[in-house]
Amino acid sequence: MAVRRIVTNIATKDIAAAKRFYHDVLGLDLLMDMGWIATYGSGERMHVQVSFMAQGGSGTPVPDLSIEVDDVDAALADMKKAGFVIEFGPADEPWGVRRFYVRDPFGRLVNILSHR
Repeated sequence: MAVRRIVTNIATKDIAAAKRFYHDVLGLDLLMDMGWIATYGSGERMHVQVSFMAQGGSGTPVPDLSIEVDDVDAALADMKKAGFVIEFGPADEPWGVRRFYVRDPFGRLVNILSHR
């Protein structure tokens, strides 16, 4: 047996609200839309990971999601331009990532990061 993927499921009555944050700003593709579920992702290969955390690092709260991007500063600018409030960062962390926290439309704390 091998795990092929891990999918985070976020309960909401407003599925369309995901489009602005996950598709329009982060650029994820709409992979499936059945009305009651919309799945965003990438056709490119993504690594399967799940993390268990006692804290978010640097004294921050544990984020609900971590999304690695190729250009964290561009993602930061896009989030600000779209009107999303940045809750932490940007910060260059001692473990080799540059990151910031932002809340998605559902109130989930999202850690946007890139490795240096």
